[in-house]
Amino acid sequence: MYPQEIIEALRTVRYPGNGKNIVESGMVEDDIRISGMSVTFSIIFPKQNDPFQRSIIRAAQTAIQTYVNRDATVTINSKFPKRIVADTDNSPIHAEHIIAISSGKGGVGKSTVAANLAIALAQQGKRVGLLDADIFGPSQPKMFNCENYRPYSVQIDGKDYIEPAEQYGVKLLSIGFFVDVDSAIVWRGGMASNAIKQLIDEADWGELDYFLIDLPPGTSDIHLTIIQNLQLTGAIVVTTPQQVALADAKKGIDMFRNPKVNVPILGIIENMSWFTPAELPQNRYYIFGQDGGAQLAKQLDVPLLGQIPLVQSICQTSDQGEPIALQVGNPAAEFYNQIAKEI
Repeated sequence: MYPQEIIEALRTVRYPGNGKNIVESGMVEDDIRISGMSVTFSIIFPKQNDPFQRSIIRAAQTAIQTYVNRDATVTINSKFPKRIVADTDNSPIHAEHIIAISSGKGGVGKSTVAANLAIALAQQGKRVGLLDADIFGPSQPKMFNCENYRPYSVQIDGKDYIEPAEQYGVKLLSIGFFVDVDSAIVWRGGMASNAIKQLIDEADWGELDYFLIDLPPGTSDIHLTIIQNLQLTGAIVVTTPQQVALADAKKGIDMFRNPKVNVPILGIIENMSWFTPAELPQNRYYIFGQDGGAQLAKQLDVPLLGQIPLVQSICQTSDQGEPIALQVGNPAAEFYNQIAKEI
């Protein structure tokens, strides 16, 4: 076995966070050691707790045994750049995983997906926080039936912190708690970014397993503020199968994959995938096109986390402030439960 053979085999392993192979991405450390049938080297991952770490290591081992020598013993060490290792003592959010839920455009059901995923994770025994970062269109207070909640401060170690609302097992903060429900928020980008920083830095979120962020549509100052202030585990992109939505979703994924941003894409959720009328339960009507999100996931080499149909009860329960994920056993709720397990 020769080092160049190892390198060529590793070119077949793609990193889902950017869609490139791990050699092209500069993730293979220049420390390959070969001794008889044993191979040892390191892979440099973008961040600690990288969601793709285990799968990439397994894929790299398989590639070497497939393309170089099936009897090879492969040992792979994980390395992380010092510049992006988080200082957990100073991090404003103490969570095992921080996940941004994004969409290229509005109206694709991103906030509905975020609310139901947060509840599904909580029902699986996880400690969950949800930040409604959609400053200009906050909808989580309504979906969680707590529009009248007004945050109060608690004192911890002599400092005042905002106490999040807690509903359905999820800790929640939204700018909607601080403004009149019928008033438009007319702020410049800097004001909106500062408000988000306050909801992150000056809130008593406690210890969490998952901290979900419901981002505004598109790409904006708020996205950059969150990326700069938090070490994201990854991002989830929500889209409908419609070509217009897919074009914007693709731009959103490109933003996260930008080398200066470098946030792994955990996957795509295709929402409103089809419609099945109650009187014709075997029929599927592809109102917005068929499998557009699935095809985009394949094209960009990212996981498809799930497809959610257009179901009237999902809309109704969200409007009533009791998201469908609360209805254990409901077929519509099961779509979110399965996606939560995938995540």
